[in-house]
Amino acid sequence: MSSLMNGARILLDCLVQEGVEVIFGYPGGVTLPLYDALYDHPIRHVLVRHEQNAAFAAQGFARSTGRVGVCCATSGPGATNLVTGLVDALLDSIPLVAITGQVSNKLIGTDAFQEADTFGITRSCTKHNYLVKDIAELPGIIHEAFYIASSGRPGPVLVDIPKDIFIAQAHYQPVKSIHLPGYKLVLDGHAGQIRRAAQMMWEAERPMVYAGGGIIHSGAHQELRELVEILDAPAVNTLMGLGALPGSHPNFISMPGMHGSYAANMGMYNTDLIIALGVRFDDRVTGRLKDFAPYAKVIHVDIDPAEIGKIRAADLPIVGDCARVLRKVNKALRELEPEMAETKSAARIAWWKQIREWKAEHPLEPVFSDTEIKPQHLVAEINRLADGKAIVCSDVGQHQMWAAQLIRYDAPRLWLNSGGLGSMGFGLPSALGAQVACPDKLVFAILGDGGFQMSLPELSTIVAERLPVKIIVMNNGFLGMVRQWQTLFFNNRLSATTMSSFPNAEHLGAAFGMPGRTVKSPADLRGALEDAVAEPGPYLLNVEVSPFENVYPMVPAGGAINEMVLSQPKPVGVSE
Repeated sequence: MSSLMNGARILLDCLVQEGVEVIFGYPGGVTLPLYDALYDHPIRHVLVRHEQNAAFAAQGFARSTGRVGVCCATSGPGATNLVTGLVDALLDSIPLVAITGQVSNKLIGTDAFQEADTFGITRSCTKHNYLVKDIAELPGIIHEAFYIASSGRPGPVLVDIPKDIFIAQAHYQPVKSIHLPGYKLVLDGHAGQIRRAAQMMWEAERPMVYAGGGIIHSGAHQELRELVEILDAPAVNTLMGLGALPGSHPNFISMPGMHGSYAANMGMYNTDLIIALGVRFDDRVTGRLKDFAPYAKVIHVDIDPAEIGKIRAADLPIVGDCARVLRKVNKALRELEPEMAETKSAARIAWWKQIREWKAEHPLEPVFSDTEIKPQHLVAEINRLADGKAIVCSDVGQHQMWAAQLIRYDAPRLWLNSGGLGSMGFGLPSALGAQVACPDKLVFAILGDGGFQMSLPELSTIVAERLPVKIIVMNNGFLGMVRQWQTLFFNNRLSATTMSSFPNAEHLGAAFGMPGRTVKSPADLRGALEDAVAEPGPYLLNVEVSPFENVYPMVPAGGAINEMVLSQPKPVGVSE
């Protein structure tokens, strides 16, 4: 039996059907009917202080749970403020549904107050988008949006709803099925290709497993671990894939790429078989493409056929869901194991010996000082307290790379960061969203002093929602990564990268209603972090670190991944 209700109420009922429990948003004129319906509705609304942060918080929710995150904004500037978060979600394949208000249908195209062409603006920064023109279409569109956002390669979907649709009345009947004839998913992989992949894996002398965010999105971490252990192959996880294989696993090497470890990059350069799983051969991993893995054949498994062959040609492409494909690959590997496992045993032993020598030659290790807090020291202390189990949300910059290098993630969905777009201001709101999603987990927000000040108003949201996020600012007084490049490649001409002032953390925290503290001495660091973790609510810790520390290893722009800068170059004319 259908019931008569307005569009706002229909929307909320559809969200309940999709299992939505929380929306991150900011109200405005055309969304007033929706917020009126939310007034006595069980869906929780988290009022952020900026619409961009609504998208980032919804991402934090989605990244930490695997469920679709939902954000909401009004028409015009509210919708346009979501754009950065939508592009960020698109590049990192995060399932997101954004609900935006629009001026009434009869006003569209008249330059009405707070009108923007949200549908046109977001066409290129979403997996799909909709403009609802008829209330009868609303239920089907909402359920399609959630299906598209969460299926296949996940991504953001935007639904733009004019005000007259929110207030129109219609008889609502729940949608039972979705019919999208043009949206077809290949999930299981080709059986013959899977069998051939297993043969190639056994035949390789120097295999390297290269696993990315696709493993986490598909929930394939157990299958990945099984594959690595059957083959006893070294494995690297991309920036987006950290935690797919536990950081404590003996076969895990580290992250590869621009700031990857020496062992990971040398392994990727010298391998004869790259087993690429849910990755897209990002430029930050490959470096100079023509010299990337020059001796390797490539097996590439990805659910998105557009990614296979886009950057690096695949000798064996497999289109499919990583979890489903790897289950079949592992079965094929075990069937072939009796006849194949010993064929390359001496070469495999030599390969592991070489990998371990590279790890010992240039290990990723913290740096300590008695006189100043080294950034790596701070990250090492966070790693100790996180113990491979806490959620760590980072902003973008040097602190992001040190956290990726030095913190151990022993499960997926513990490491949240803006990988593809590199959006400063991401860290704090994503931690907010992750803490809402996972109220019983310890959540760290590791931020630079630049990114923190981009999202500082969300301290108000964190306090209002009573979220016990541990906010750790790695404060070096610079836009650190930009300063590093200026130092190394622009003759140390530090142009517009000095952050000459920073708020008093104790006063700032108190102004928002949370404890705050600044730490300057290495001797005080451990106790200060332990105090922050022990605090039952949120805590703001400003850690003043060495201002001129650089992230190494580093592959310079245009360099090959085996051409790493491993430490601070000496000035011209300085001898040993």
